[in-house]
Amino acid sequence: MPLLSPAFDASGLRDYAYDWAVVDVETSGLVARRDRVLSLAVVILGPDGEQTDEFSTFLDPGCDPGPVHVHGLTAERLRGAPVFDQVAPRIAAMLRDRVLVAHNAQFDYDFLAHEFARAGTALPVTRRLCTLALNRRVDPPTEDLRLGTLAAHYGVPQVRAHDALDDTRVLAGVLRASLREAARLELPLPLVSCPPRQDPRFAPRTPKTPCSYRNPGRPEPGGPLVQGMKVAITGETVTPRAELERQAVEAGLNVMGSVSRHTSALVTNDASSGSGKARRALAEGVPVLDETTFARLLRDVRPGTRHERTRSAEAVIPSPAKPPATVLVPPVQEPSVPAAPLPGPVAAAPSTPPIPAGPAPEGRPLSGRRVLVLGGTHPDAVAARGRIVELGGAAAINLSASVTDVVLLEGGERDRRMKRITALAFPTHDAAWLDAPVITPLARQGGGPAAPRVLPRGGVIDLPQPSGSSSAVPWTVTATWAQQTSCEIDVVAFVVDEEEQVCFDEDFVFYGAPENPGGTVRLHSDGPTEQTIGVDLAALPPSARKVVVAAAIDGSPTFGDVGAIHISAGPGPSAAPLVQATLDAATTERTLLLAEFYRRGPLWRLRTVGQGYDQGLGALARGYGVDVSD
Repeated sequence: MPLLSPAFDASGLRDYAYDWAVVDVETSGLVARRDRVLSLAVVILGPDGEQTDEFSTFLDPGCDPGPVHVHGLTAERLRGAPVFDQVAPRIAAMLRDRVLVAHNAQFDYDFLAHEFARAGTALPVTRRLCTLALNRRVDPPTEDLRLGTLAAHYGVPQVRAHDALDDTRVLAGVLRASLREAARLELPLPLVSCPPRQDPRFAPRTPKTPCSYRNPGRPEPGGPLVQGMKVAITGETVTPRAELERQAVEAGLNVMGSVSRHTSALVTNDASSGSGKARRALAEGVPVLDETTFARLLRDVRPGTRHERTRSAEAVIPSPAKPPATVLVPPVQEPSVPAAPLPGPVAAAPSTPPIPAGPAPEGRPLSGRRVLVLGGTHPDAVAARGRIVELGGAAAINLSASVTDVVLLEGGERDRRMKRITALAFPTHDAAWLDAPVITPLARQGGGPAAPRVLPRGGVIDLPQPSGSSSAVPWTVTATWAQQTSCEIDVVAFVVDEEEQVCFDEDFVFYGAPENPGGTVRLHSDGPTEQTIGVDLAALPPSARKVVVAAAIDGSPTFGDVGAIHISAGPGPSAAPLVQATLDAATTERTLLLAEFYRRGPLWRLRTVGQGYDQGLGALARGYGVDVSD
């Protein structure tokens, strides 16, 4: 099957022609560092889209195969299959010097990286392409972006879902069709560079168990330790450090890797050592205990207060008759948030009772439309996008198939995308159109997905929670910025307790540590201009009261240089987003709080934030209790 239609101009295809290795894996679970690959398939495509090779195999994982009802691979069916070490050379040869392609590519990539690490070698992949991320850019008129949905949309036959080889053949067809659409819109491909993955995080490790007790603060002088107290250890110890930490954890203490204003005590045999922890303890007035005193206090740790596990909420499923409750604040026509000093994380805005959101009221003529603003100064573009939200529309920051209108501010006609916009006959308007927009009916009205709810900055929505389910689909927040952005932006997450502090350093999720120890919060690098945070709300421990999602710029540029950040949130990476927001009031800030999941009684809520700071990521992390080096 050719990569592109015969009618397409082949002279412009060099940005879309690669040697591709299309991959699918079936696994025993969802956590790559713990679970194993049960079957895999690889289909090789040339730059012209023609298939040149394929390979598939079952694998003996050496463990329970997990959810048989999903993949159908029983232990009996896998018995006698090769182990991964035996097929690793064949797989490596097929992947080498090709772009790895998968649907939700980081999932497949991480599983392969761990399997290659267990086999004692590195995964030979330098770039990958996620067809899920590619289709988020294309934004086809489908109910969601699941593989089966995209296959039906693009006319690719699917025979056996969750069969690795059939899924890979289907994915090859979806890739061809998606590349055609990307070329039609002149969209850059979201290729992700993949450094060698033979490092410690691709080896199995035991997750840290969250402390079950609330932090009672600091001990009284000469008083006992209480379960839940946060303690840190620095310097040489007589008892091996691992053993000392084990004893503290078993006693109910929360052993931290860093010192903050919420640390209860620092254990050290040399308080004058000048270590980073010792200096911070001195600055914050944290009590210092020597090892002998600490060992004595460990023998009589007093009972603490357990974190309360809230009762699971009854399902709150959005429907046309009763959408999720939403708090609406004034639209984002406001000046930049002042870049105040950063003594700690920004406090949540006072909560107001949610109000039911009914049908679009009169005066919101852009409801269901997606409007791209081109040109203008930064304040003019911010005001235009704020007006679009006020009129009920969604403010787009990139060209995609879902854009319904284009507004040209001063200089917008010189935007490099105008040639394609003109060729594809997108409706264009001048700035005055936003005063009293005259609209034409949508060409695909009724044929696409329900439009996500547009939240302004500070908007809040109750999240639907399946009743009594401990295996609910993780919620995702995807952040996207302009595709011509040249600076690097990192999306990060902090899992914090009732004191707005991480329970341990590993609850800071970022590129260098893309998941927390429990695997409940994960970072997915979907492309150079989009990243996703996935949060398994049902599996978070009771100590986790909030998950803060933020973005940080590497280097001297600011979010005023970058422009708008678009965020969308929904149940799982392939589902249609439930809500979206465009945050672009920033000017001089280098870090920006994007959104937060937080508990409100038995419910989880999502809030769009848009609070920025001039300081970098290191200062933001320290505000949440993470010890980092700039």
